[in-house]
Amino acid sequence: MQVSPPSSWIARHARLVPRGGPVLDLAAGGGRHTRFFKALGHPVTAVDRDVSGLADLKGDAQISIIAADLEGGAPWPLGDRRFAGIVVTNYLHRPLFPKLAAALQPGGVLLYETFGIGNERFGKPSNPDFLLQPGELLEFAQAEGLVVGAYHCGEVMAPRPAVLQRMAAVRP
Repeated sequence: MQVSPPSSWIARHARLVPRGGPVLDLAAGGGRHTRFFKALGHPVTAVDRDVSGLADLKGDAQISIIAADLEGGAPWPLGDRRFAGIVVTNYLHRPLFPKLAAALQPGGVLLYETFGIGNERFGKPSNPDFLLQPGELLEFAQAEGLVVGAYHCGEVMAPRPAVLQRMAAVRP
């Protein structure tokens, strides 16, 4: 199975996640970040509506796979579990922002990277419902009491042209 490499933003900031702490890969897709954090020695919980891209990881003692529709009105599938790291890439469902912040343990790191307004010039997603407004991740972090360690908003050319917002934030 061919798996994409981790996002350069996630790879650059992964060292901020407390060593060996549990990581949540939300909207895990094919599991590129699940695999990346497992290789770094973290137990990983991968959540997605469609977990077929994670089938080869079933039975791995370091990985928990949860099939859940995060947007369908079902309860938050993780209860009161806390994580040392939470990774979200290429996914935006604003009602989850408070749940993500609450799921960070003290000292835990949220690594978030998704598309922003302006991305419609480059293709999908182009629906404004799925594009962050300028500074929206910063506003989320401030509202939830997270400390932003790194932030970027703008155009990138690799791995493909896009407008992205990226943030690394810590729960004090």
